[in-house]
Order: sequence, then structure tokens, then C-alpha cells
Amino acid sequence: MARIFTDKDAGLDILKDKVIGVIGYGNQGRAQALNLRDNGLNVIVGNIKDSAWDLAVSDGFTVKSIGETAKESDVILLLIPDEVAPKVMEDEISP
Repeated sequence: MARIFTDKDAGLDILKDKVIGVIGYGNQGRAQALNLRDNGLNVIVGNIKDSAWDLAVSDGFTVKSIGETAKESDVILLLIPDEVAPKVMEDEISP
């Protein structure tokens, strides 16, 4: 039988003093960023300058380049298309 976990099984305390960088503000990135912020966590968004950047700003997030977000974050969520992830990792996050 599957075990179901609920809020009482885990806490967010370990993330309270961390900066969480959400890289990519598409379908997954936006949902995750909003959820994390709604749970009281410190979230910044890294994105290219496109309509998703503007949406993140209008949603009230601090938005920076992908490289800046990676440098300033304690935890990174890489929520971009698989086909560009290796290049973004190599060019923007790893250096």
C-alpha cells in the first residue's frame, strides 16, 4: 500500500533562511515560484528578457538574469525546456 505524506510529515524550516532561485518562468516555473512564495519562502526568478520576465515582474517577483539568479541562490530550481537545459547549465549556471 502506498504511503501518503501530508504537511505534518515535513516542514519548510530548512528553507526559511535560504534564497530559492526559480530559473524559467513558464508553466512549471510560475506555478512553483508562486507556491513557494505563498508558503513564505524567499524566491527570486531568473529568466531571459521576454514576456515571461514581464509576467514575473507583474506577479511581484525580483527578476534577474539566469546567471545572477544562480549566483545569488542557495537552492536552484531549473524549470526550463529539456532541449536548452544543458546549454543554460554550461553557459549561465556552471561558470
